[in-house]
Amino acid sequence: MDFSFSQDQLLFQANVRSFLTNEVTPERIRELWQTDSGRSDELWTQLAELGLTALTVPEAHGGLSLNELDFVLLAQECGYAGLAEPLVDTVLLGVPLLSGLGDEQLELQSDWLSRVAEGRARLAVGQPGNPLVSDAHVADLLLLPHGDEVHALPRAAVQLTRNQSVDPSRQLFRVDWTPSAASCVASGEQGRALWAATGNRGALGTAAQLLGLAKRMVDLAVDYSFERKQFGKPVGSFQAVKHLMANVAVHIEFAKGPLYRAAYAVSEDQPGAAVQVSHAKLACAEAALLAAKNAIQVHGAMGYTWEVDLQLFMKRAWALDKVWGDRGWHKARAREALFGGALPAGAGQTFIN
Repeated sequence: MDFSFSQDQLLFQANVRSFLTNEVTPERIRELWQTDSGRSDELWTQLAELGLTALTVPEAHGGLSLNELDFVLLAQECGYAGLAEPLVDTVLLGVPLLSGLGDEQLELQSDWLSRVAEGRARLAVGQPGNPLVSDAHVADLLLLPHGDEVHALPRAAVQLTRNQSVDPSRQLFRVDWTPSAASCVASGEQGRALWAATGNRGALGTAAQLLGLAKRMVDLAVDYSFERKQFGKPVGSFQAVKHLMANVAVHIEFAKGPLYRAAYAVSEDQPGAAVQVSHAKLACAEAALLAAKNAIQVHGAMGYTWEVDLQLFMKRAWALDKVWGDRGWHKARAREALFGGALPAGAGQTFIN
């Protein structure tokens, strides 16, 4: 059985990594902090020209019909680069949510999915129970929860109030709006299923970004450890510093398996996908938070300062740790599955599901 990614998937990842490394630099991230929206229409157009906005859009609407497993490596690169644009939310959350509405919403799907594929529209997705919506100010269409219902509203139909985040790149807004029959596009059992699936995709996309952030913080710390010297030697040559980065590297490697397993489970709509996603979110968050902690130690007091690039990725990891379920919530879901009998335990059960 082959668990590796295909050459096409790896090549696409490498191309996206090259593009993001060149275009989403720390300097550009800081420049966007000074703008009103914190976002770049030019960069979004470039992402669309690469075909990234069309990845999960069905072919019938001008997309590539790829799935979560195809996108997880790219979400990881978005985290590594610290990409602020709502690519993950649009492609991994909004598009599948729109696609799952059913035949009764064909007109809505045809209009918006084709616009997303062409890069002419961005989507924002609300999380049930969370009053804050990321990138609502640049979204052309907002998909919002109201109980079990899914509502689709243009930005002009809602009122936005900005909310500060620990990460200056995250643009959070409280969305005030009035539910109506006209805006409701799914309800009842269909709505519950759609929000459950969206929650899993949201946690999966967040986990992938956290893993990318962990890798970026390790790379920054390693580079800095060879520049900074003590006693005439680079601090990176000291055994204690090596251990700090080695510990994070182990967590990163052990987080890859749960992340990719969860992406496969979600893409195949497997019964145990939810707990697989929780495992991935926990493993990737642990790797990212340890990377932030140890990278700060390597940098010394400089790690906390505004001028050092580490803080760009460290603060994003702190923020994403709480997105689409914090660690307590995901631990509770994993515990319920394990002790409730839904998840068979033991090494002999590894490949049962």
